[in-house]
Amino acid sequence: MAHGFLDLIKQKFGEGHYDGDQYGGAAGRDGSGLPTGAPNNFMFATGIECSYPTIDQGRTRRDQLAECFHYERFKEDLALVKELGLKVLRYGLPYYSIHRGPGKYDWEFADAAMHEMKRLGITPILDLLHFGVPDWIGNFQNPELPVHFAEYAGAVARRYPWVRYYTPINEIYVTAKLSARDGVWNEQLKTSRGFVTCLKHCVAASIMANQQIAKHRPDCIIVQSESAEFVHQLCANPNDQYKLDNKLRFLALDLLYAHHPDADVLNFLYDNGLTRPEYEWFMAGEPPGYQIMGNDYYGRNEWIILPDGTRQTSMDVLGWYNITKEYYERYRKPVMHTETNVFDASEAPGWLWKQWVNILRMREDGVPVLGFTWYSLIDQVDWDIALGEKIGKVNACGLFDLDRNPRPVAEAYKMLLKEYGQITIVPHGELFEVTKQPATLKVEV
Repeated sequence: MAHGFLDLIKQKFGEGHYDGDQYGGAAGRDGSGLPTGAPNNFMFATGIECSYPTIDQGRTRRDQLAECFHYERFKEDLALVKELGLKVLRYGLPYYSIHRGPGKYDWEFADAAMHEMKRLGITPILDLLHFGVPDWIGNFQNPELPVHFAEYAGAVARRYPWVRYYTPINEIYVTAKLSARDGVWNEQLKTSRGFVTCLKHCVAASIMANQQIAKHRPDCIIVQSESAEFVHQLCANPNDQYKLDNKLRFLALDLLYAHHPDADVLNFLYDNGLTRPEYEWFMAGEPPGYQIMGNDYYGRNEWIILPDGTRQTSMDVLGWYNITKEYYERYRKPVMHTETNVFDASEAPGWLWKQWVNILRMREDGVPVLGFTWYSLIDQVDWDIALGEKIGKVNACGLFDLDRNPRPVAEAYKMLLKEYGQITIVPHGELFEVTKQPATLKVEV
């Protein structure tokens, strides 16, 4: 009696679950189970909120590590990361207090925290500047910032040679906007020239810091966390300023990744203090290292401007997927969702799952998405007013409250991790992994 090949296979080897399937053949892995930290694993992360801008014309420092009691409870906080099953943590050392002057550093807290992270097997994405600078530098209008900050980045890379992932400067566009155009932090200016000055100094500082890191870690991976924003103006004749704003949101990454902006933006830059030699320097090429484009998305990143000029948050009209897809098509970089949360603890689990749907859809499009971050581990203070006044209102956006008790979103994240914790960076892309090969140095300075 004739048999087809499948009948013969079943007779010889059975109905399935063949030897070797456990290594990825046939059905392979479904991606479930807690993260393992393998090089091709998707990076699930959280972050510890570490902003430290000044307000009151420099008289008051808003240090979220202090206000959320991390300095006293850092071991407990890092243990919570481990307990959740997470392998990756966006972590910011307090630049303003470590860098005491040219060539002078206070490493006491940094050493203790980094030692504990290494002991627990947590991979830090080390955030070197988060919305503030040391008092002796002044603010972001200081043209010496790139030189001083590069020195600091090199010192960090030398001191912690086991660290590979860095965010040199967090949210450069937001730093410039709130410091020099909205007048909330640091220099508290409200001018276009101040905005351009702050932004160009930050991008230059990020590039030079990246250079110094690459000298010590040629295989460095740079996760450039940047806010994914959009303004919807509901007006029959849209205002030119809002049109420009929707172009300026790309400006930090344009300069960082040597992407020529359009004529409107270039004229804006030249009108507000960027020189032709400076522009040519930015356009010379990308910084060294493996560059990952991190996009932070909160529903409050999207704004609707009503016909009467009223401004309100849109909460997810386009969403992370649509906005980030626009950034991806512009820069063609591997992507990471580097920040998200909501201030209402009861809505947080639903928001987490909505963000995850966005991630899955991006993956289905074949975009290499390397990771996702719920930001932050612990509740924050006064972020509903962007730290503009020291009121002390707790924002219930953490996986844990300030007493380190879990919020509902912590359980939701645990469920997500158990279901998806071992998925690969690209679906079915077992060969796409973070290698240990050094990246090519692309910019000569």
